[in-house]
Amino acid sequence: MSLKAMIKTEVNGNLTIHMKGGLNFENTEPLKKELATMLSQNPAQNITLDMYGLDFVGSSGISYFVDTIKLLNTEKARIKLKNVKTEFLRVFKLYDFDALSLIEDQFDDDETMELNQKFGNRSKTFQN
Repeated sequence: MSLKAMIKTEVNGNLTIHMKGGLNFENTEPLKKELATMLSQNPAQNITLDMYGLDFVGSSGISYFVDTIKLLNTEKARIKLKNVKTEFLRVFKLYDFDALSLIEDQFDDDETMELNQKFGNRSKTFQN
């Protein structure tokens, strides 16, 4: 199974890579090289790997993928993950990889804090 990737540059200059297909040992090495190149060419930007389109992740591919992310994030966590399926999180956990710390906050426009300040933190929201 092959891995396809579509790269988009966000307004702020950060890169998002939409991954589609399968992730196995054969295609993780080219992915590692490409990510390393992107990080060196874009030293101030972050890279988000959107995993929504991944259908299959082989065990050998996932271990190499985890090692790649750990290696490239040694100095600063510049590679983030997005749309990680639950089954992938379970596999990441087997490899002692804390993917949750790298998952991009998908609620950047969340107004909870603003509403909390406006209306106050109420201990009761309804009564029985």
